[in-house]
Order: sequence, then C-alpha cells, then structure tokens
Amino acid sequence: MAKAKKEENNSKPRVRISFLKAFMILIGADLVLLFAPAIGLLNSAFYIGDMISWPALIIGLVLLAVGIKGVFQEE
Repeated sequence: MAKAKKEENNSKPRVRISFLKAFMILIGADLVLLFAPAIGLLNSAFYIGDMISWPALIIGLVLLAVGIKGVFQEE
C-alpha cells in the first residue's frame, strides 16, 4: 500500500474582500460616470450645473481612492 502524503501548509495568506469598501468603489464610480462635467451621462442628457457636477466628481474620486486603498484584507 502506498503511503498518504502529508498535507502541505499553504504559504499564501487568505485574502478577504471588504463588502463596504467594494460598495464604496461602486458608488464612487457611479458618481464619476454620471456627474463628470461635460462628459457625464446625466450631463449629456440634462443640464446639471457646475455647482453639482464638480463636488459630485470630487466626492466620487475620493470614494474610489478610499475604497481601492482598503478593499483587500489579509487574514
């Protein structure tokens, strides 16, 4: 009879994805795509002033940056 091999330890740590951070990435991307001045989807269909477009774009970019920074967690 053949001997059973020992289980080898997996040297790579398990990676978990944070749901909140992934949700922040989605919300940030939606804000950027919808409200980008002169090229956003809502700006091409309707007139949305610069007082709404620029802050929404900045908030979207911040949410993207924060979400991407912390989306992956090692266990």
